[in-house]
Amino acid sequence: MKQLFVTLAAAFLLTAGTANAQSNQAGTAAPQQQQPDITKMLEFKGDNYNFGKIPFGKAVTYDVEIKNISKDTIKIENVQAGCGCTTPEWKPGPYAPGETFKVKVGFNGATKGAFSKVVTMYFSGGLSKVITFSGETYDVPADAAPAGPAQKMKPAGTK
Repeated sequence: MKQLFVTLAAAFLLTAGTANAQSNQAGTAAPQQQQPDITKMLEFKGDNYNFGKIPFGKAVTYDVEIKNISKDTIKIENVQAGCGCTTPEWKPGPYAPGETFKVKVGFNGATKGAFSKVVTMYFSGGLSKVITFSGETYDVPADAAPAGPAQKMKPAGTK
């Protein structure tokens, strides 16, 4: 009986000590810094783009247009694609207040069916923005007629 009492008392003390240590750690943790509101610094066009339907394997691109609406100069620090099928093209800047610039996003079309991809842009001042693009690929029949110049058609009954 004494052993059971000592074991329970020890377990209680260990549990209470662990809970106390955790609450002290939580109380002394450094406050998280809030990320600046990017919508007050940059304006985006094309940050959620839909390609629609594209042939499987056909490379496509589009531009994300960005305008610096802040009072400070902005630089692009990095642009990271979510996968190897996506290739961003960008220049670091600097971009002055009021200046509009572009990031070209390329997709190789090598995903079968519906796709949704992300690209993360990192800017000076701790700003970041995730952009998305989507669409759907379709298989082109192997026996499809080759594209050629349009034929001039005449109405029926004319020579």
